[in-house]
Amino acid sequence: MIGIVAAFIIAYVIGSFPTSILTGKLLRGIDIREHGSGNAGGTNVFRVLGAGPGLFVMAFDVFKGFAATWWVSRLFLSMTPLHLDTMMIIVGCGVVAGHIWTLFAHFRGGKGVGTAAGMLLAMYPMALLFCLVVFALMFIATRIMSLASMSAAVTLPVTLSVFRYVCHVPVSTALYVFSFIIAALIVFTHRSNIKRLLNGTENKFGTHKES
Repeated sequence: MIGIVAAFIIAYVIGSFPTSILTGKLLRGIDIREHGSGNAGGTNVFRVLGAGPGLFVMAFDVFKGFAATWWVSRLFLSMTPLHLDTMMIIVGCGVVAGHIWTLFAHFRGGKGVGTAAGMLLAMYPMALLFCLVVFALMFIATRIMSLASMSAAVTLPVTLSVFRYVCHVPVSTALYVFSFIIAALIVFTHRSNIKRLLNGTENKFGTHKES
């Protein structure tokens, strides 16, 4: 039990590393959460600071999710009775939670999409590929980042359902159940975007007020 708790806490701290906030402070002396959409994520950094810083933050968020899920889970696995996939899910939950509710910035972080993608890259890269395809197609069609992100998140449980019940590809029960939880969490973090989508005020990527 101690190993599980320790792994989750370490993953949470890793996820809490406020990449976007530090980038804003270092490059322009601003709190990124007070500009653009007000979100501490890579998309808002892209919007406010430009492509270079935005891509860096997005890549680092993915790396956080991958590194914690892949290495921290294995570091503590021998201290637990759990299977590796279950341990990776627990650690992955910790790193995503840390990104969304960052310990170092009054629990106001990003929306968890990039970090969750890094986690999925460590656990099931084939499923991530399908999510990325849906993300790209939706973004190209609408230019709305939030809609593309939520579509990709919902694609995860759908993809794993097809793998498991149609293609009969092995998908652990823990990962399958978790896919629904992480999809719901990402949709939840986009609740303000959903309101704007419903009333037609969500801006497209590249516009001045896009969020």
